[in-house]
Amino acid sequence: MRIGVLGTGSMADALATHWVRAGHEVVIGGRDAQKAERLARRVGGGARPASLRAAAASGEVVVAALPFGAGAEVVRELRAALEGKALVDCSNPVGPGFRLLTEGGPSAAERLAAAAPGAHVVKAFNLCHEDVWRMRPPVFDGRPLSVPVCGDDDASLARVHALVRDAGCLPVSGGGLERAGLLEATAALFIALWVGEGADAQAIAPPLAYATGDPDHRAS
Repeated sequence: MRIGVLGTGSMADALATHWVRAGHEVVIGGRDAQKAERLARRVGGGARPASLRAAAASGEVVVAALPFGAGAEVVRELRAALEGKALVDCSNPVGPGFRLLTEGGPSAAERLAAAAPGAHVVKAFNLCHEDVWRMRPPVFDGRPLSVPVCGDDDASLARVHALVRDAGCLPVSGGGLERAGLLEATAALFIALWVGEGADAQAIAPPLAYATGDPDHRAS
């Protein structure tokens, strides 16, 4: 698969590294040519540096590994190059005090969709710190990490599900793009629990057998 990565930060580094190892053709795009070149060298596997526009034009799938505040602006500039493509948003609109910056408005993913209406936006890879994505693979207590994925276009979802598997994880359908805001709110909650409280966010969910009130285990 041809993958264009927009951004030269930690998430771009972590995700692109998985995908070059899986044999995908990756182009790293950045406003700063030197940063794009350094990241492409670090990722290896034939990853190539390019401008943001060239990276967007090169991919069947384009990953917006960009901060929330910059994503929509960059995508708006590149909308013609993104026409008809899967555009993956992995951003978290979380600000000071672990506040959700979208404040009840459109999700970060929906803002990308509005900025590039011809693209097929998919929300994924936003629930974990970049160091988790650096793991080879992300497996905890013998269980591969599950990655919720939200989007509306079946072909784009299939491509992103494949990229989730190539990172050693299990894709989970999270519903349509209108549910992307729930993923972003979940990230805000988890970050607040992990960082603010030092709590084990995973422990707030019961095992699946109990999630809907297993009649064999209900308290009397």
